[in-house]
Amino acid sequence: MGNSALRAHVETAQKTGVFQLKDRGLTEFPADLQKLTSNLRTIDLSNNKIESLPPLLIGKFTLLKSLSLNNNKLTVLPDEICNLKKLETLSLNNNHLRELPSTFGQLSALKTLSLSGNQLGALPPQLCSLRHLDVMDLSKNQIRSIPDTVGELQVIELNLNQNQISQISVKISCCPRLKILRLEENCLELSMLPQSILSDSQICLLAVEGNLFEIKKLRELEGYDKYMERFTATKKKFA
Repeated sequence: MGNSALRAHVETAQKTGVFQLKDRGLTEFPADLQKLTSNLRTIDLSNNKIESLPPLLIGKFTLLKSLSLNNNKLTVLPDEICNLKKLETLSLNNNHLRELPSTFGQLSALKTLSLSGNQLGALPPQLCSLRHLDVMDLSKNQIRSIPDTVGELQVIELNLNQNQISQISVKISCCPRLKILRLEENCLELSMLPQSILSDSQICLLAVEGNLFEIKKLRELEGYDKYMERFTATKKKFA
């Protein structure tokens, strides 16, 4: 991509607060964006070949609300990304991330986090500090179990489809706002699904197709009628 084309994009972004450069084969984060650290509210560099984010630059976008780097080659995130105190949407689907920075919980404004198609082997405990997080997509990773810390998650929707989950802590029933739980295509036996999800939680949409049990067996569990009451009530609300 030529310098003049990049310059044109930078000039436009200066006026709009939006920098979007997708499908351009970029191998690095554009250094020219340092001119726009106090302008940009949206950056979208999806579908490129970016392997890393520049630590000294990425944390300076103090007004940034949305950052999308889907379909790149990121293996780690710099700690400085956690300086983005106004960031509400972070999309990092289909990269090569194995973990998140330890300070990730400092992204206090974050509402939507998409990390589908990475290489996370566990549920990052830092996510429990994000008090405003509504939707979290961790599908298509390598997560094997859901630990007790899950009970502190504030999310409304949690997508864990297509992992390798065979164990779930009963604490998942304690999530105060969790309404939608997606666990399709994992390695769950019915005996490993906490019954309190059905009988004693806020969850009103539980998706568990493609595990190691038949769905009709789920309907025989104690508490299923209570779950169906919540499911039906929610359906009526949105009908």
